[in-house]
Amino acid sequence: MKNFSTQDTLFQRTRALFLIALIALTAACSTIRFSYNHGDTLLYWWLDAYVDFEGDQSDWVKRDIRELFQWHRKTQLDDYAGLLGTFQRQLAGNPTQADLLAGYREVRGHTETLAMKAVPDMVDLARSLTPDQIEQMEERFKKKNDEYRRKFVSGSAEKRNEARFDKSMEQFKLWFGGFSDEQEKALRRASDARPLDSNIWLEERVLRQRKILALARKIAQEKPSKEQASVMISALLREFFGRLDAPERKSFYDAYINSTSNYILAAIRIATPTQKGHAQKRMQGWIDEFNTLAKEAK
Repeated sequence: MKNFSTQDTLFQRTRALFLIALIALTAACSTIRFSYNHGDTLLYWWLDAYVDFEGDQSDWVKRDIRELFQWHRKTQLDDYAGLLGTFQRQLAGNPTQADLLAGYREVRGHTETLAMKAVPDMVDLARSLTPDQIEQMEERFKKKNDEYRRKFVSGSAEKRNEARFDKSMEQFKLWFGGFSDEQEKALRRASDARPLDSNIWLEERVLRQRKILALARKIAQEKPSKEQASVMISALLREFFGRLDAPERKSFYDAYINSTSNYILAAIRIATPTQKGHAQKRMQGWIDEFNTLAKEAK
């Protein structure tokens, strides 16, 4: 029921927009429409923190983001409402791991669609970056990686398990409301049973960042045409999305998705009727908000 990803500027740009579009996963019902309506500004600020836009970059980057949001609102939000409706129906019964994996594949498909739609904007951004901006991007990556190491990699296994559990509980409580002490203990046991793979996630994160920086520098040095840059960026995105099936990582990702889906099922199975009712009500609020946002775009 929650997304399966844990983890950048060209690639993160599309993921950031997707997360804003699915703000229902992290915001109360009353704030979804407000957050989405201001999502273009939030995304611009997020990108600016990585590259520090110069000159007229700010104007056309804001325009590109605004147009991408308009497309997203018109074409994707009805599907998000439909996906949440599916979750509602499944929660009313006894969802299976296959149900969760089907939802995951649908979310992943929407993410890929958004990424490919944003390629022309990524091309313009990549071709405009200066060496100093690429250096700033690299420094930002390092800073965020240091934060990740402190929270999820350094320290004892107990500390890392606790940090991971706390992060997941923020989402479970959003869906189901509060949990009893007994329920939280059961969920902690289920969480700790998952492989503790923080180092692998960090390796994957750093690998993506290196590839992004290498491509950004290649484009800055070689100054390819828009068509050539589009081929380069599209190929990198396909590589990122195909990482789940890469021979050296497939077993890791398969195990992660399997353990995460089982963890989510554990939360659903221990939820009381009242807690499930809380989730149903919250999802209906999100469905109504997405439907309203979609109608406003038509």
